[in-house]
Amino acid sequence: MGIEVYVGHVSGSVTEDEVRRLFSVVGTVTSVHLVVDPASGESRGCGYVRMSTEDEAREAIDLLNGAKLGDSLIIVKNAPPKNFKKAGSSGNSRSG
Repeated sequence: MGIEVYVGHVSGSVTEDEVRRLFSVVGTVTSVHLVVDPASGESRGCGYVRMSTEDEAREAIDLLNGAKLGDSLIIVKNAPPKNFKKAGSSGNSRSG
């Protein structure tokens, strides 16, 4: 299944393939997802990378936080848990 890390400050010109190449230097990348605004299709400047192991995820955070990707320095940190709710959310949730 893998462990997900959050990637922030991603330049809008950066592709998922470029993110995958950068993260592959620390281990096996099982998926990359850059967040885009559904209405405009423009990048929201962040995304998620799933590494194959917890050790690889930790190494990605340690080595790639502050790395240059495209024209900006990215932030790499632990992704919030899947049940994470943003402050001010409506509280409506689907039970699974």
